[in-house]
Amino acid sequence: MNFHLTQIPERTLKPRKHGLTMVMDKGLSFGEAENFLSVSEPHTDIIKLGFGTSFVTPNLRKKIELYQSHNIPVYFGGTLFEAFVIRNQFDDYIAMCKDYNIDMIEVSDGSIEIPHAEKCGYIEKIAKYATVLSEVGSKDAAHIIPPYKWIELMSAELSAGSSYVIAEAREAGNVGIYRGSGEVREGLVQEILTKIPVEQILWEAPQKAQQLYFLELVGCNVNLGNIAPNEVIPLEAMRIGLRGDTFDLYLNK
Repeated sequence: MNFHLTQIPERTLKPRKHGLTMVMDKGLSFGEAENFLSVSEPHTDIIKLGFGTSFVTPNLRKKIELYQSHNIPVYFGGTLFEAFVIRNQFDDYIAMCKDYNIDMIEVSDGSIEIPHAEKCGYIEKIAKYATVLSEVGSKDAAHIIPPYKWIELMSAELSAGSSYVIAEAREAGNVGIYRGSGEVREGLVQEILTKIPVEQILWEAPQKAQQLYFLELVGCNVNLGNIAPNEVIPLEAMRIGLRGDTFDLYLNK
């Protein structure tokens, strides 16, 4: 840090196992990626190439190699996984990930229906050679999953080999663990936390109010995802009580 302050909470150190910040790259240019890393690399743990953007992003390999050269794992958005699976191209997807030296893979079923046993089968296969993040929750706002089912699905996917389960929210933060307004479904979140280890949950939280909710509920080392590149520094400041929203969280008064 640039100067000394007392009463700053202790953040986990990179490479972190929890306290993760997952950033969503929705199509940064190579130059923008370089600029992003120049300020945010110390606070970025994982980069997701959002939904299917990697299919149409120029200089994709060059950008992936840039991120990896900074020891930041990169993975393709779950929508791309689903796009391959729905076309019966699972093996092609794995071959493509290997070609790009991608060793973190998201398994999701937010846009298509995959029998859960089949989804867990994908997780088991991939976990033999890559870190798996599996996403729970639908991108369809009308599809409401009851809390007991979230817990059941998350538990099964962790048992199948997922390192983390992602709580779905989409890039806008208005489905899954959130209502259409972006408000947290608090009862759902708190019930999930009674059964699923918090260190293994990656909460998608693109909105500041959502990030604040989880920081107040879990603490500065909560795993947060779908963070916009220009929000990484503000989030890190909020994590440690250096933003008005969390200013009083860690002060001994």
